[in-house]
Amino acid sequence: MSIYDAIRADHARHRELLATIADTEGASEARKDAWSEFFRDVKSHAAAEEETFYSKLMSKTWGQDAARHSVEEHAQMDDMMEELHGMDMSSPEWLKTFNKLRDEYEHHMEEEEDEVFGRAREVIPEEEIEGYGERFRARKERELDLVEAKREDQLED
Repeated sequence: MSIYDAIRADHARHRELLATIADTEGASEARKDAWSEFFRDVKSHAAAEEETFYSKLMSKTWGQDAARHSVEEHAQMDDMMEELHGMDMSSPEWLKTFNKLRDEYEHHMEEEEDEVFGRAREVIPEEEIEGYGERFRARKERELDLVEAKREDQLED
């Protein structure tokens, strides 16, 4: 599986989870479950993406701006996710913040798939990025185990 296919597969799942969360109400179990999966998966996805794909893209001069922009968006969305994680899901403010996150994340995924992948294909030869899909998946698995530890470290700062 290519890095592009691996990231797209995650994005497809994230879109499903966003729709599920939007279709649920209050602090229902369905919303809690979908949010929990989304929260953990997006955090591990972003970390793995930055450590494999974006680090490779940043090593190429023409890819640096695209990579930096996406990493900055990751940080902004992470802040919103942390804010949501600490809020009451049944509050109107939670839904308002979630809808903002959803809009921004859907835009980010489209931008990544339509623009960043195109730039990456221009500047990273296929043979140079071969195997990165597996590296991404392996890194993401390790990151899943670190989500809570990283949250605790971040909250202590």
